[in-house]
Amino acid sequence: MPDRPRVIIALPDPAECGTVADWLSADGFEPVRRPTSRAAADEMQTQAFDLLIADAAFAFREGLHTRDRARNSLTPTVVIGDSAAAPSEAASGQTMYMTRPIERALLVCFVSMAILDARPNRRSVRKAVNRSDAFVNGLATRIVDVSHEGLRLEVSPNRRSVLPPYFSVRVSLLDVAVTVQRIWMRPASNGASTSWVGGALSQNRASAEQAWRSFVDTIPIVGERGAHMRS
Repeated sequence: MPDRPRVIIALPDPAECGTVADWLSADGFEPVRRPTSRAAADEMQTQAFDLLIADAAFAFREGLHTRDRARNSLTPTVVIGDSAAAPSEAASGQTMYMTRPIERALLVCFVSMAILDARPNRRSVRKAVNRSDAFVNGLATRIVDVSHEGLRLEVSPNRRSVLPPYFSVRVSLLDVAVTVQRIWMRPASNGASTSWVGGALSQNRASAEQAWRSFVDTIPIVGERGAHMRS
């Protein structure tokens, strides 16, 4: 995958560090393992990276996430700790806190959202739609909203668990099919046993992207107008 987001993993437990690295690598990231605070700090000061995952002791006791990063001063951090109560130092827009044991889906969601929010991605108008039917890799699901560059899907937990980093979306209403890169996942806000998956169009032919834009331009809008989504 080109332009793989580079993630420094500063976790002292070799098994935990290796597991996190394997998860991120499978989801399209470039993990860089650094088992000590000093090694992570040296990496941060000399090489470009997109996100830091750090043990709470490294981040808060040794101040790893606030050290001079030279080329990466605004890069976000995911802190992993043993306490359910996040320290006050974690109340930063650039810092997200997770409690052990780590859940793969939640970690990848945190990482994807943090990297997406930190990058100056192009924005486009988002259109809320009336839960249009679609197929994701052949499985029935629903589209919540769309833009020229992406979409949000509502999926059941069993389907969410098998969604790969890249998947096919076919709109049943029209003959439109595009390849989408999974950007983030989180529980739906309505409290139901469903989840939302945000994705961006990726690796499509020009004709497929034009067909998608035509679909976005013609589909009726519901709900609020003028909202935006990141591509």
